[in-house]
Amino acid sequence: MSFEEIKELIGIVSESNLSKFAIKNSDVEISIEKGGVVTEVVSAPQPVQVVQQEVVSAPQVESKVGTTLNSPMVGTFYAAPAPNAQKFVKVGDKVSKGQTIAILEAMKIMNEWESDMDCKIVKVLVEDGQPVEYGTPIFEVEKL
Repeated sequence: MSFEEIKELIGIVSESNLSKFAIKNSDVEISIEKGGVVTEVVSAPQPVQVVQQEVVSAPQVESKVGTTLNSPMVGTFYAAPAPNAQKFVKVGDKVSKGQTIAILEAMKIMNEWESDMDCKIVKVLVEDGQPVEYGTPIFEVEKL
């Protein structure tokens, strides 16, 4: 089962009235439970291919503390391209629309996350390496 097929399957389940879904074929077994939790993925050993792809941002949310940039997907948040590398953005940085602000890793795929607006980083709300859900506020920003 390809990554695209799995993404399509997750989308179908999230838009349906189902609370749980499971599928099994000769090389993969997937069980999905609503709430963004993948309860089990069992797969035959296959080579892992790392692909970078653009992530479309989740909507910004106006809150009491300001505007937030929210995770567009479930994954692991990385503030820098490598463990000892400089962070993409830090507090006080002015960010341009289309600028890479983080990496979100999902299923061993590193997804570059680009800002969808001009803004200033006010606060980073999660720790580097922390797992995040879809819609998790990651950055508090000030629109420019």
